[in-house]
Amino acid sequence: MLQVNQVMLAELSGVSLRTIKQFESGKGNLTLKTMSKVADALGLELTLKVKALNPDE
Repeated sequence: MLQVNQVMLAELSGVSLRTIKQFESGKGNLTLKTMSKVADALGLELTLKVKALNPDE
């Protein structure tokens, strides 16, 4: 388990502490760019999957 607090994550990712707190509390919406910065700081890889528009076809 990573021992990273909000302040450390903000510093490592370059994302503001306010944004980190809002996201963690479920009150904010991260952009893909911000989410990528946070993921990079945590050593994670983001993978996006495009949902089929017409799953029956």
